[in-house]
Amino acid sequence: MINSIKAVMQRHLEKLSVEIDSYKNEEDLWLTSGSISNSAGNLCLHLCGNLQHFIGAVLGDTGYIRHREAEFSATNIPRKDIQQQINDTITSISKTLDGMDNNKLQDEYPVQVFGKPMTTEYFLVHLTSHLGYHLGQINYHRRLLAQG
Repeated sequence: MINSIKAVMQRHLEKLSVEIDSYKNEEDLWLTSGSISNSAGNLCLHLCGNLQHFIGAVLGDTGYIRHREAEFSATNIPRKDIQQQINDTITSISKTLDGMDNNKLQDEYPVQVFGKPMTTEYFLVHLTSHLGYHLGQINYHRRLLAQG
């Protein structure tokens, strides 16, 4: 199961990198309009911060410090810096999940994120679907708001 979760997350993060590179105008990463209140740049920062915190720091003890508010308030971060965050996230997830065995999946996740206990497996599946959800939003953001 760990290898499957890792493979899907890595595939999604690689697709995220492609999506970020697909914006012809780098400044379009930060567009919002009407009810589209989160830019692609902010969603990408959110995904990287979320995964580096909940997988890297909590499960892998990487020391990553999350700044959730900045994930949604930062603007105009260069594309190359965003790409580096994606690459750092892939590395963090790989190292952490490579160090786990499938028995760990049935352990209680160390943090009560939803106000009640859950298994590590349940939360990793949640994080995988959360990544896919926002990846789809970024794809639509690019096609609806970005120029070219």
